[in-house]
Amino acid sequence: MSFAVIVEGAGRAIDALGVGVIVAGTAATLLAAVPRLYSKIPGTYRWLRVRLGSTILLGLELLVGADIIRTVAATPTLGSVAVLAAIVGIRTVLSFSLDRELDSVRTSARGAELARDSGE
Repeated sequence: MSFAVIVEGAGRAIDALGVGVIVAGTAATLLAAVPRLYSKIPGTYRWLRVRLGSTILLGLELLVGADIIRTVAATPTLGSVAVLAAIVGIRTVLSFSLDRELDSVRTSARGAELARDSGE
């Protein structure tokens, strides 16, 4: 078995793991949200957004890692590196935007909790 075959297999495995994280995390989050929605627990929407966003963020990180492994470790050509740069760039912008959004949701949730606790 050649190095290229091993690297390709590792990249595919990490790709599958990334997709699995997104699918399983989304399913688990939605299942956990049903009782919260049914009970009308305050802050459920924020809770759901943070959990789903975190799941997607982790999955994107794994997918970027898999792309890097498969493209660079195998036989990098100028074309494949350019495609990798575009993919990583797009996924990085998505990850950064999602992370900023999650931070703002977490911050606003903390502010609401503090205001509620202080009686405002």
